Amino acid sequence: MQQSLCLLCRGSKLLCGMAYCPIIVRHIAKLRVRNIPDKNIIYGSSPPSLFIGRIGYPIVHIGPGAPPYTGDTSIYDHPESWINKPLEEILDYRFSIITGRTAVKIKDIDNKLVLILQELAMAERPVDIEMVLKKRPIPRVILDEYVPPQGPSAPLMRVSLGGNVKVNRKMEQVYYDTDLRTYDAVMTLYRSGVSVSQIQKLLSVGGIGTLRRRRLVPTRWSITAIDSMISEGLLKEVRRFPLLNEYLVFVRKYMKNLFVAILAPRPWSYEWMECWFPQSTWNPTGSKPIIEGDYEGFKGRTEYPDIGGCYYASRLATLEYLMRIRRQATAILLREIYPGFNLPIGVWFVRENIRELFKRRPMVFHDIREVFMFLKKITRVDFNVWVEKSVLLRRLMREDRILKWC
Repeated sequence: MQQSLCLLCRGSKLLCGMAYCPIIVRHIAKLRVRNIPDKNIIYGSSPPSLFIGRIGYPIVHIGPGAPPYTGDTSIYDHPESWINKPLEEILDYRFSIITGRTAVKIKDIDNKLVLILQELAMAERPVDIEMVLKKRPIPRVILDEYVPPQGPSAPLMRVSLGGNVKVNRKMEQVYYDTDLRTYDAVMTLYRSGVSVSQIQKLLSVGGIGTLRRRRLVPTRWSITAIDSMISEGLLKEVRRFPLLNEYLVFVRKYMKNLFVAILAPRPWSYEWMECWFPQSTWNPTGSKPIIEGDYEGFKGRTEYPDIGGCYYASRLATLEYLMRIRRQATAILLREIYPGFNLPIGVWFVRENIRELFKRRPMVFHDIREVFMFLKKITRVDFNVWVEKSVLLRRLMREDRILKWC
């Protein structure tokens, strides 16, 4: 990279072609790590934030998180509020949070720390907490494909909450209803307006479901579980809706990503595909773009998709749109990830971008060939390659050819 570009850009124009300014991100990470309090007592406002690990399962590391200061930190752990914010700003939120961790058995939901985390998970606003750590937090940050970026952490001795916690009443009702099945509890909360990220937290701390089945669920797993459960619930209704009358195409370009949604006037089926260009997160040393994807038919799928949690995150956002318009469709979603987007920041990025995608006015077409002609001008990958890789795009082409002969 030419050094003169940095002088001209100064982090504002992204002249280097990256989705973020590497200099600013490095500065944020170093600043947050350097400013870790040189003591083992952390007092701050938890957004609320909590973490359930997966290493060592069924004994996992759990604990609360908070920055070392008080105030309105609610946005620090609320992905629904991050869309259209600069990546540097999101990383600043996340790297500010210090997490205390201790090992607990997943079925030990009466553990004192677990009860505190359950109260935190139901909180409607930030909660002042005091964490006594065994040692100074480890000066490192963690980036992951599934969960939002994680800041410094340290072994936890004890934690206490400052004052009374104002909890969400609907979450509290579900928490105390120990005869309510997990699926029913999740859908009750979702239909009551509780955000997906809040429901994920309550599931992860064992606060949902019948009493004998409650247990801690690693954060990474709870994120995908909630996306999957809610979308399954919505799909039961969407299958009964009438079909679309035309083809709808949505396009969103954001932060070195292209998102495309094709809704076809056919019974429900779904496909999510990703194309990672060289020098992007999961194709850092490749010489050509790599396309992967998964799909399901009208009855859904029973196996976990190879493409990972993004499949369920995008499916949820797609079904939310179909619920709004009260229509059924075959949905094909494509994502191109370009050089310069090379930080794993969690599946929230896909869910919230697809939600944003469906807020836009769609292009309307009456023929699949018109759709293909339009998208050939939009995607960087030759659209014929997308068609070759896609099960549902090929199916739409075959159906179109058959109809022409009828």
